[in-house]
Amino acid sequence: MSADLQGKVAIVTGGAQGLGYAISRRLLREGCEVVVADINEQGVMAAVGELGREAGREVVGLKVDVTHEPEVAALFDRTVARFGRVDIVVANAAILIAEPIAEADAERWRAVMNVNLFGYFLTTKHACRIMKAQRSGSIININSKSGKRGSAANSAYAASKFGGIGHTQSVALEMAPYHVRCNAICPGNLLDSPLWTHPEKGLFVQYLRAGKVPGATTIEEVRQAYINQVPMKRGCTYDDVCNAVVFLASDQSSYITGIALSVTGGQEMN
Repeated sequence: MSADLQGKVAIVTGGAQGLGYAISRRLLREGCEVVVADINEQGVMAAVGELGREAGREVVGLKVDVTHEPEVAALFDRTVARFGRVDIVVANAAILIAEPIAEADAERWRAVMNVNLFGYFLTTKHACRIMKAQRSGSIININSKSGKRGSAANSAYAASKFGGIGHTQSVALEMAPYHVRCNAICPGNLLDSPLWTHPEKGLFVQYLRAGKVPGATTIEEVRQAYINQVPMKRGCTYDDVCNAVVFLASDQSSYITGIALSVTGGQEMN
């Protein structure tokens, strides 16, 4: 457990499932009070029940659509009313829809931008509203290696993540005088997560359908192609990302702001 994070108040968007759940769980283990925010209300209730039983204390959960400003504003107001402050915000809520550009559906493309970029803007806006007044805080955007390098048949996601890094840097510059830090984490491919492995909506299925791996005819061939791209020859794990979250949330990184930290096993080194 990190002494730096003991008693800190953290909000995690998209926190009820997948990577967001893993981040919520890790921050609880580090001693934080955690508010789990997610658009999936049933998922929120299930997650806070499980997390609360494991932590031995109540975990707060709220249904929040990060693209709807009144809900985002209420998330921060209710957190402050409950705990008195907000120390850490992990902006994790995101969606990914992979389509070749010539066949891309315009409304699905817009939806990716709305959640991933506009939702991140609303989250940082209201985080900064609170943190500016308290003159402290750490905002962490869960970005992607696709925020540093284009991704074929994945233009909406890459565009949203490139934009997210620009937003991170801009917020970092603006908030530095108030001792509020804003950083991004760019994970590699979470190949064993439901994001990739879901039999209907997972990225293996989407990428096979979209032809992202030339010549691949099976999911296993797609998986191996992505492992082959990584110098360390494995996919990224939830623990890899959570370790970076803990570091950027803690006082150990008190002189770090505006970065986009690659957690990719050497696949992306910028």
